Amino acid sequence: MLQVARLAPSVLGEATPRVAEFVRSQLTAEGGGADRAGKTDLYYTAFLLDALVALSEELPADKVRPYLETFGDGEDLDLVHRACLVRCWAALGEGWPSETFVRSITEHLATCRSADGSFGMDPGRARGTLYDAFLALGVYQDVGVPMPAPVVLGAAMVELRTPDGGFSNESELRWGMGPSTAAAVAVLSQLELPVPDDVAPWLLSQIHPKGGFKAIPDAPMPDLLSTATILHALGILGADLGGAKDLCLDYLDTLWNGQSFYGHWAEEELDVEYTFYALLALGHLS
Repeated sequence: MLQVARLAPSVLGEATPRVAEFVRSQLTAEGGGADRAGKTDLYYTAFLLDALVALSEELPADKVRPYLETFGDGEDLDLVHRACLVRCWAALGEGWPSETFVRSITEHLATCRSADGSFGMDPGRARGTLYDAFLALGVYQDVGVPMPAPVVLGAAMVELRTPDGGFSNESELRWGMGPSTAAAVAVLSQLELPVPDDVAPWLLSQIHPKGGFKAIPDAPMPDLLSTATILHALGILGADLGGAKDLCLDYLDTLWNGQSFYGHWAEEELDVEYTFYALLALGHLS
């Protein structure tokens, strides 16, 4: 994702410095990224750093490092925030904070392995989710450790296919979701496992008539997260966007406010998470 997001400035052009200024403005006094309430949050810190990397901006390492160090090896964090901690240290590129960091992270991941071979937020789950599997794979890649039993994980992903041709995040849901289907494409592709041939057409069918991609088929409007992740999945699959490319460029333009991009048409606040998704989408549209 980050490599593609680096292409966004070629589309942003003269607006690139304004986006970079907005991202830098989201760094709090504590040294992390601000959430929508202005509070320092490790989740938003990961997006802040990745957005700065994508924009080829200097990272505020001296300010961020002490904040990250307060989390130690991540022993008190859940899967999402451990993944964010790993991503932050990887973005800084200064090595891991301790000799025990990678072992602690991977040992925790092992406890999150669900009975079906996927990953779940809580230890001991019978079935995992696509989102948690996507996070876990990203962590293994960041720390340079191969994913254990990748074929078993792939089989668990296939079990999350829905009758309409997409993938759901959890087995209880019976309709496809754009971001979940995109995550399935990413996980299966990175594990070098086959992606069903009808997934790309299903993803393309989620385009909104006025541009952007929808999270679910019946969604009343598109959103930036779904647009970015579906574009990323279609890029992985080498699918021809056809007219969807111009529609998505037009959609991104409707979300632009002069500093960054809103998450959808009804949004009134900006944050670094959706800023990064905008960079990812623009990278695929460059």
